[in-house]
Amino acid sequence: MLNIVCYVGIFSLLASGCSAPEPIHPPLTAEASAQQAFIEFAEKSAEPPARNVLFTLRQMVQNREIVQGGCWDYLDAAWTRAGVPRNQRKVVFAGNRNGHFASPDQLRAGDWIYHINHSYRGIEHSGMFIGWVDKERRMGLTLSYAGERRHEPARYKVYDLSSVYQITRAE
Repeated sequence: MLNIVCYVGIFSLLASGCSAPEPIHPPLTAEASAQQAFIEFAEKSAEPPARNVLFTLRQMVQNREIVQGGCWDYLDAAWTRAGVPRNQRKVVFAGNRNGHFASPDQLRAGDWIYHINHSYRGIEHSGMFIGWVDKERRMGLTLSYAGERRHEPARYKVYDLSSVYQITRAE
C-alpha cells in the first residue's frame, strides 16, 4: 500500500517540515515477495546475536555490497560488523566432507554453515542458513556469496543442504 501525500509542491512539503515521499520501486514478484517475507520471519524469530547478523547481511545484500575475497571473507565481515567477533563464534557441529553430516534438525536461522555445493561441481561452500524451504528433501534457503573475482553481490539462494559438515553459531 502506498502512502498518499497531498502534492503542494516538493518545496512546500520540505519547507513545512514534511519529508519527501519514498521513491516508488517496481512491485516485487509473488516469488520475491514470499522470499522476502521468509527472510524477515527468520530474522525476527532468530536469537538476538543471530538476529543482528541476519539483519546486517540483509542490509549488505540490499546495498549490493562487495567484499574482497570469498564466501568466508564476506560472512566474517558481516559477523564482525554485527558485533560477533571471532571469539564469540562457536562451532556446534563438526563433521567432515566425507560423510559425517548434520541432521536437518540441528540447523537454526542465522547459522554459518559449511556444505558441499551439489549444484556447482561438488565444491565446499559456506553460507548463512535462513530456513528450510523443504526440510524433508533438505532444501534450504541460504545467503550465498561467490566472491573471488566475480564482483557480484551476495544473494539468497536455495541449496541442497544434505551435506552440511559444520555449523557455527553466534554466542
